[in-house]
Order: sequence, then structure tokens, then C-alpha cells
Amino acid sequence: MPTDIEIARAATLQPISAIAETIGIPDAALHPYGRHIAKIDHAHIASLEAKPEGRLVLVTAISPTPAGEGKTTTTVGLGDALNRIGKRTVICLREPSLGPCFGMKGGAAGGGKAQVVPMEAINLHFTGDFHAITSAHSLAAALIDNHIYWGNGLDIDLRRIAWRRVVDMNDRALRSITQSLGGVANGFPREDGFDITVASEVMAVFCLARDLADLEERLGRIVVAETRDRKAVTLKDLKATGAMTVLLKDALQPNLVQTLEGSPALIHGGPFANIAHGCNSVIATRTGLRLGEYAVTEAGFGADLGAEKFIDIKCRQTGLSPSAVVIVATVRALKMHGGVEKKALGSENVEALEKGFANLARHVENVRRFGLPVVVAVNHFHADTEAEHAALKALCREKLDVEAITCRHWAEGGAGAEDLARAVVALAESGAPKTPNFVYPEEAKLSDKIRTIAQTLYGAADIQIESKAAAKLAQFEKDGYGRLPVCMAKTQYSFSTDPGLIGAPSGHVVAVRDVRLSAGAGFVVVICGEIMTMPGLPKVPASEGIYLDANGQIEGLF
Repeated sequence: MPTDIEIARAATLQPISAIAETIGIPDAALHPYGRHIAKIDHAHIASLEAKPEGRLVLVTAISPTPAGEGKTTTTVGLGDALNRIGKRTVICLREPSLGPCFGMKGGAAGGGKAQVVPMEAINLHFTGDFHAITSAHSLAAALIDNHIYWGNGLDIDLRRIAWRRVVDMNDRALRSITQSLGGVANGFPREDGFDITVASEVMAVFCLARDLADLEERLGRIVVAETRDRKAVTLKDLKATGAMTVLLKDALQPNLVQTLEGSPALIHGGPFANIAHGCNSVIATRTGLRLGEYAVTEAGFGADLGAEKFIDIKCRQTGLSPSAVVIVATVRALKMHGGVEKKALGSENVEALEKGFANLARHVENVRRFGLPVVVAVNHFHADTEAEHAALKALCREKLDVEAITCRHWAEGGAGAEDLARAVVALAESGAPKTPNFVYPEEAKLSDKIRTIAQTLYGAADIQIESKAAAKLAQFEKDGYGRLPVCMAKTQYSFSTDPGLIGAPSGHVVAVRDVRLSAGAGFVVVICGEIMTMPGLPKVPASEGIYLDANGQIEGLF
């Protein structure tokens, strides 16, 4: 069986101008990056604002497992299938981070016959957007220390600098560092640390900004430190926003690529969903909605993380509203939630599937709390049995009154997801989109917002906020940030903060270790349990198997 990269490499790609033409983008609006990638010009995007928007479809999933769910693959397959049944569709995805690509997760371009291409370029550097975000973030960090070195006119308290540095790589050694060693000429030594670029507030701002003007205004609101009398210091105070916007100007233009079947795909921005808000850029989503009858997008990891943030942060800030939600599940993953070891997943086990079904059930119930119509996409794996699929469909029908559809897009491309596409259209066109139900009101206290998410969506008995975090929440509210939504940073593997607590646990306590203000992005990051904003590499990182062969082709990228 060919690998993903072999399938992608064997494809005949269309010129990117031909893909653009299918959705009405003229050559003059493209900034090509070779033959198969282009950015869409800011001016053309602005010219689309008067166009009506199509219907938005959100793809989310059950809690991920090492067995694999295939959310991006399903998003791509669904987009291809919608185009096959005559619905002009644009796929809107996040850009992959180099950290997971070289770590343990691999690439993020889909798989099998449901991929976006050119796969190698998308997974490795792409158009340099992440490098631009890293550079803009690093400029802000340099300007903070430079300001202090040259007299500290803003009276920044060195003990209360909140702006950490970033790099787009998993590197646990950089989580906590001491900087500015080496004497007076190098500044004032202080403790610092790095996050991964996808956790940067610049990334969050980049993905939530409406345009360049909004980007610069949001950058200016970012709080990077406090003065000795506890007043906020922003990037606007440091006169950093103009230069940062210049660094991000080209990056803010969405990237246009194609699927193996020639469907247009906008891949832009890439915040993680377990440590950030997990959605592609507002600009890309809105552009997709104005260029197509449908836009299909995904939110990272399970519905408890990505979908919740999509609704409570992205939709709340933008007025977007999904017309339908797809929850991706696999027989393999549900058996794993039912207690089966990964090595035993190839054997039929309906009993374990029924036990693990509780995880899917909670995700379906949570999406319905948002007031959104939902369908389950069962991503087919070759070892699945008919009895297992029949049991899963019966459980969905009898216990949840939701349709579950077997999808074979990995093996068959869009043709294998046409039943899902027709079900999505039926849901999406059954009524006018309405504003989703938010999990909490914006006027609630920050601690109550955290508690509501934990108890309502995670099944928790309560939350436990460490004293340092509680004091920071109180300060945020005192400073006028109490109406902001919260962005939960927790393990993606469980409804709890314990990654080993699989299925649908109840009665646990969600431990809040720290909180961080993201005033520019417009939310408060809540760090739960042992989640890290700078991941580490596994014992055997994926990078060990990535190399160039004798013909100069990339091998080992998946």
C-alpha cells in the first residue's frame, strides 16, 4: 500500500491559477510561490466583502488516541465530496507546525487520497508564515529588553515581564532559561523562557484579525509587562506594532493550494488547540465563505477543545456560525477508549466499542449544547469489521438520535465521502444559520467561565485554581479584562487533565496551574494540569526517519 507521500508525489497537480479560476480569483490577485502555491492579494480579499457568505461546516472529533481519527483527512475528503455533488466548496485548514512534524504527530496535510498538496511544501516551511510570526514575536522580545537597557523610560518591572520568546520547534530545554548573561553590555539578567510559535499571542492575533489595520490594533493591545506600580505595558507603548505589522504584511494573505482532486484549499495560520484556540485564520475562513457555496473548516483535537474554542472565541468575536458540525470518530479509537491496547485493535471487539462509545456520546451532546446540527463521520480503517460499524451506527441512532456514516475517503477520495456530503447538505440547508449557544455569558467571572466549561463539557465535579493563578485572575478582572472568553490549555487526550483518563470520565477536578492574559487576541489562556506551552520531542522523534534520497526526494515525511 503506497504511503501518503507516495500518493501525493504521484498526483498530477493543476497550475494554481487554474484552481483560482474555479472560484473566481483572477491571476492579478495571486502572488505565486512556484507553480502550485499562491497567496491571495489583500486588495482582492477586500473586494469580496460585499459578497454574500456561503454555509460554514465545522469538522471536529472525539478525544484523540494513538489509534488515529483522521480529522484533517475527513475535512479534505468532505470538501472533495461536496464539490463532486455539485456544491462549490472551499476547504479552510490550519498550517502545520514544524514541531509536531519532526516530533511524533507527523504532518497535517490529510492522508491517502484525501490530501492537500504539494504535501512536502505544506508541511515544511510552506510560504514562511510561521517564520514571519516567529520574527515579529522575537522583535517584540528584543524591543522589551532594548527599552530596559536604554534607561527603562516606561519603568518596566523586570520581575513582571510576561512576554516569553518563541521558536517553531519542540524543545523542552528552552522552557525555562536565564537570559542576558555576560556582563553589563548584554543587559540585565533575568529568568525567561520559550513557547512554541503556535502558542504565541502573535499567532492568535494573526488568526483572529480581520485585516491589516485590525492586526496592528490588536498587536498594540498585547500586554507584555507591568510597571513597578502594576500598570500594564503594551506593545503600543513600546512603539513595536508598526514594524511587527510590516513583518506580517505578506504572511496575512491566505495561502491557496489544492487537493488531490483539484478542490481549492486555503491553508492559513496554525494555533494549537490544546494550548491555543486551534482554528485557522478568520481571513481565510471568511474568504472561503465568500468564494464558495460551502466552506469546510476544522477545529483542532476533540470537540471539548477545538470546537468549544471555535464557538466561544472565534464565533463570538466574528459572528460566524456553522450550519452543520461533523464529529469524526473511528472504530479503532473508540475501542481504545473502551480499554483495548493499540496492538490489539486489529481484532473485532464490539464490547469494547460499546464501552468506548461514551466518549463519542459526550462530544455529540456537547456540540448539541451549542445548538448546532451534527452528524458523525466514521472514518473507515481496513481492519474494521461490518459488525463493528453496524454496532456503532445503531448506538448513534438509538442512544443519540444522530446519523453515523461510514466514510472511505482515505482509500477512495471524495467518492468515499459522498454520503457524508449529502447528509451535511441536508443538515446545513434545513434552516437558516443561527448564532450558536455560547457555553457561558461574557459577563460571568473568569473563574466561573472556567468552572462552567469544566462541569458542563468535561464532566468535572469542580475546578481547583492554584493561589497564584487565582490572584492573576482577580487582577485581570480589576484591570477590565473580566469579560474576555477563556482559552483552555489542557491535554487533548482526555476530558480531564489526566491524559490517561480516557473514555468519558466524570467527577474529576480540573486543576488550573496558571493563567495568561492575551489582551490582543481577546482571551485569557487557562493552563491546566501538566500541559506545556513548549512541547518536548519523544524518545524517538519522527525527524530520525526523515531524509533526502539519492534523487533528492524527501522520504519519511507522513
